[in-house]
Amino acid sequence: MSGRLVFFGELLIRLTAPGNELLMQSPSFSLNVGGAEANVAIGLAHLGHDCAMVSRIPPNALGRGAVAAVRGAGIDCGAVTPSPGRMGLYFLSVGAGLRSSEIVYDRAGSSFAASGADDYDWDTLLGSAGLLHLSGITPALGPRSAEAALGAARAAKRLGVPISFDGNYRAMLWEAWDSNPRAILSELIGLADILFGNHRDLSLVLHRDFSGESEDRRREAADAGFSVFPNLKLIASTARHIVSADHHRIAARVDLRASAYQTPEIDVTGIVDRIGAGDAFAAGVLHAHLAGGNAQAMAESGLALTCLKHSLPGDASGFRQVDIDVFHGGGLDVRR
Repeated sequence: MSGRLVFFGELLIRLTAPGNELLMQSPSFSLNVGGAEANVAIGLAHLGHDCAMVSRIPPNALGRGAVAAVRGAGIDCGAVTPSPGRMGLYFLSVGAGLRSSEIVYDRAGSSFAASGADDYDWDTLLGSAGLLHLSGITPALGPRSAEAALGAARAAKRLGVPISFDGNYRAMLWEAWDSNPRAILSELIGLADILFGNHRDLSLVLHRDFSGESEDRRREAADAGFSVFPNLKLIASTARHIVSADHHRIAARVDLRASAYQTPEIDVTGIVDRIGAGDAFAAGVLHAHLAGGNAQAMAESGLALTCLKHSLPGDASGFRQVDIDVFHGGGLDVRR
């Protein structure tokens, strides 16, 4: 696999309540730029990969600021273009102790959600691409976004560009319109070469119950996915046990058709920010995959980035290969 990595999805502005406050407890927010696909692109760009973003933003200061932030991370934003609409937002209250975090979306009518399949020239956008990455958040935004996501995946398949797809099921977004998530996600997974999704994602699209309580049961779900979706070559997932808002236990798993590897659980404590940890995992897996790594290398690379992301405020991973190496080496002292 060679060529530029192309990411299709919405850029978002995140507004976070101070510290561990509830939303609107005090009249101030901190601002970050993110979005599921952009987060993966930023993670991979920090690891040295050539990445390009495809999206739509409003022609105002919010849109320009979002593009500047993503471009500043080393992403080519030449295909992030202005169009009518507004900036997609979401609001975050960070949990603590036994109180979970809370997200409120404000994305309806955004420039990206209003764009459709005919707004993107995929023959040009994917002309030199080595991979297209997209997620289930884009089709969840509405019928036009669903057609745009399907159009991107169908074009990549026609052009022979491998597809990486993150299920990222968001019930609140799907339930806001007359949607059929099982049918739409099934087609997207069927076109994909790489799936980021666990037994719950496969239960949804296959209309079967799978358990994630043991390695054998997780393999059962993967085997069912490989059977129904013959184009799939790799399924990557994490298992997360939540002790409290700032203490999680996380393991990573990669299933190939002929082999699999699951890491031991790691205790992640003192969590600063878990948002974007799944996107960091995807970046870590893709990083090892692009280097020709086996199931173990991919799972361990993904686990390293997802654990490290919990220590970093904001949506995206800013870590480099040396950080992954130090993580695997267990180095926690100050690096001088």
